[in-house]
Amino acid sequence: MNIKLLGIDLAKNVFQLCAINQANKVLFNRSVRRDKLTTAIAQLPITTIAMESCSSAHYWGRVFNQMGHQVHLIPAQHVKPFVRGNKNDANDALAICEAAQRPGLHTVPVKTLAQQDIQLLHRLRQRQVQHSTALANQIRSLGSEYGVLFPSGIKALISHLPEALEDGNHSLSPVARFALAEHLQQLIQTRQCIKQWQQRIEQLASQYPTFRLLQTLPGFGPLSASAYLAAIGDGTQFRCGRQVSAWLGLVPRHQGSGGSVQLQGMTKNGDRYLRSLLIHGARAAITRHAKHCEPLNTWVQPLIQRRGFNKAVVALANKLARIGWVMMTTGNEFDLQQAFKPAR
Repeated sequence: MNIKLLGIDLAKNVFQLCAINQANKVLFNRSVRRDKLTTAIAQLPITTIAMESCSSAHYWGRVFNQMGHQVHLIPAQHVKPFVRGNKNDANDALAICEAAQRPGLHTVPVKTLAQQDIQLLHRLRQRQVQHSTALANQIRSLGSEYGVLFPSGIKALISHLPEALEDGNHSLSPVARFALAEHLQQLIQTRQCIKQWQQRIEQLASQYPTFRLLQTLPGFGPLSASAYLAAIGDGTQFRCGRQVSAWLGLVPRHQGSGGSVQLQGMTKNGDRYLRSLLIHGARAAITRHAKHCEPLNTWVQPLIQRRGFNKAVVALANKLARIGWVMMTTGNEFDLQQAFKPAR
């Protein structure tokens, strides 16, 4: 059986396998249950396997790579335009085969176990951060119903809430005091969990030399560096730094027709979590470090005056994403003078 490409529509229990030959003729398009998938793939000759980059795709990618197959993970938005007819597993698997043959398609590299571990810890920490914000907002809203207001900031809320609970002059009822005290304990425990997850992230990411290199970039802390490392890997899937910034959605969206091209806001494609970390890091670099860093200040201040603060933040995040890719692929140290040298 001369298989050119095997497309697999991933699922929980029933997987769809579609194989095509050199003439792009469908050899078979059948379903396989989960417990028989590994055996079915092992019986096939070494070939190229294409799958959507979705849940469990990286796990199966590692399994098939160990068998000797070449695995291509395709972003789901590139597969959808090739689905013809009704929505079913057979048509989805065939669409994966067709999308995988498109020229210039940018595939998703299969993540290593270490990358997935770091990303898993980031997701767990982010969930605790969201829970912490929700608790703090609920405490503020409940307190305002009784005329008790708290200063901004979660740290300030944690320090001022016990005083409000002990103050008898407030109009807080016994039920309200009990409820707010319970919420305060939950908030403190959640903040402790956030610190524990961050410590585990730093311990796991510290095994990689690029983790230390990335933290020398302005605006790159342990969270940004580890998230960048987990998402980008070794960076060999990109040809240049601009592809990284485009993949993260930090480049302008443009519309063109009839030779007229209009640039709009950034595309916001790719990993939303990593993009937000880079933008927050760039904002911190401008507000806290630019005044004490002459090359950075010289580069960013004319941009702020010309395009505004927010666009300057995105431009710096774009620049840092590109520099980070160069440092990861070459192993070079960060050169501040070279990074922000004036344009000629």
